Amino acid sequence: MFNNILMVCIGNICRSPSAEYLLKHKLAHKPNVIVHSAGLGALVDKPIDPSAGQLLTANGVDAEAHRARQLSTDMLLKADLILVMEQRHIKGVTDLAQQVSGKTFLLGKWSQNQAVPDPYRKSMEAFEHVYKQIDQFTDDWLKYL
Repeated sequence: MFNNILMVCIGNICRSPSAEYLLKHKLAHKPNVIVHSAGLGALVDKPIDPSAGQLLTANGVDAEAHRARQLSTDMLLKADLILVMEQRHIKGVTDLAQQVSGKTFLLGKWSQNQAVPDPYRKSMEAFEHVYKQIDQFTDDWLKYL
């Protein structure tokens, strides 16, 4: 059972918090499951990117409380499942804690290991594309959670 799920990207203001709050919303019926996020190079204490937050809000998900956090070895060791956005994030995670390699996967694992591109400082269309991917990929994970 996965009771502690960690989402990871770089800055922890676009992709990983979007995935975190979407999955929390989808798992609201499982209050024992903790879903959280952090960044390999986090913009510590920054709120969610306004475009990402706007898309979540438009879909009934509130991420107003989010503040970016720097990924730590302790977070990785405590997580039961670590979901990252791109292949290179797996290396970043395992460089911090090699022993978590067996529980670290791409969020897009069940969709041909697709990566989730970084929409930071890009158009609203880029954020919409990423939101749709994250929505689909979190749905893909639900049957395993």
